[in-house]
Amino acid sequence: MNLFDVYPLLDITPVKGEGCYIWDENGTKYLDLYGGHAVISVGHSHPHYISRLTDQLNQIGFYSNSVQIPQQKELAEKLGQLSGYPDYQLFLVNSGAEANENALKLASFVTGRKKIIGFKKGFHGRTSAVVAVTDNPKIIAPVNETPNAIILPFNDLELLEEKLKTNEIAGVIIEGIQGIGGIHVPAEGFLVQAENLCKQYGAMLILDEIQSGYGRSGKFFAHQYSGVEPDIITVAKGMGNGFPVGGLLIAPEIKPWHGMLGTTFGGNYLACAASLAVLEIMESEKLIENAEKVGSYLIEKLKQISGIKEVRGLGLMIGLELDQQINDIRHVLLKKHHIFTGVSGTNTIRLLSPLTLTKEQADVFIEALIETILE
Repeated sequence: MNLFDVYPLLDITPVKGEGCYIWDENGTKYLDLYGGHAVISVGHSHPHYISRLTDQLNQIGFYSNSVQIPQQKELAEKLGQLSGYPDYQLFLVNSGAEANENALKLASFVTGRKKIIGFKKGFHGRTSAVVAVTDNPKIIAPVNETPNAIILPFNDLELLEEKLKTNEIAGVIIEGIQGIGGIHVPAEGFLVQAENLCKQYGAMLILDEIQSGYGRSGKFFAHQYSGVEPDIITVAKGMGNGFPVGGLLIAPEIKPWHGMLGTTFGGNYLACAASLAVLEIMESEKLIENAEKVGSYLIEKLKQISGIKEVRGLGLMIGLELDQQINDIRHVLLKKHHIFTGVSGTNTIRLLSPLTLTKEQADVFIEALIETILE
């Protein structure tokens, strides 16, 4: 049997990871500034993470949500404490797409409405409803096409209010920082006004923090820079540091009923162990503070480099827009300097390193990038 060939693969096979580094099958060491699509939050192969998962697997690895799983309550309490949302409710799933899918479903249940607003350059996943509100026609199959999905220009409050006035909108979904679209931070005041409009017209405000959450922006959630309190917050990626897990943080006034949402694998023992380990490491090693400090340092250094058109982002979620196509630059960074980076479109390098990145490691990247651009 062959693999279904949908990924444009790099000719590298990582076999080992530690902190911000990975090694390939030939023993070559790479600085990982991409974190596997922003998934690696507390670093590769952290000893506490390994210990937590191993201990849990030695007891019980899985049972369904038909029984009580005490680790779910432990995770909810810890996440509420560290995120600043202690009174919110937690529903656990397996991935970011599933988190967003359930968020849209929940908004529709609560409001009794059908339509969802998303934004240009937004990305929310590859499943049914969330792919419909993702601004990428290439990944929307005919079965996903629906009049219930509305895509608006990002930061356009006038048009947002116009659509909300129809009283047909169940929810408005916004990324804390647009990731795949090129690292775009919402304009100042946009989230606050979007929150006010949603309250005024009875729609749910959903903050997609799947890529921008879990400390990556220098705060637990990127939307916390603006002070808004969404109805629903979705999380995944850095939540499990590589173990498949996601979740919804749900405002206390939203009342559940049995069977409203469901999942087979979501919130299993191992997923909770991985998620608890991540939070414990983030807290004990002050990784959110590190992301803010090292990220600010890196952003200021990058702004001084000739050849970079624009530097966008917060914390360790950074986009570098260049005047030229970046494929050759990324290739040289990878092959000559052994540095992994991400991409958005044809001219934006995306940096999504583990939160453990040091200033010394940031300097290694800066020097390599300057040399590569000059070449």
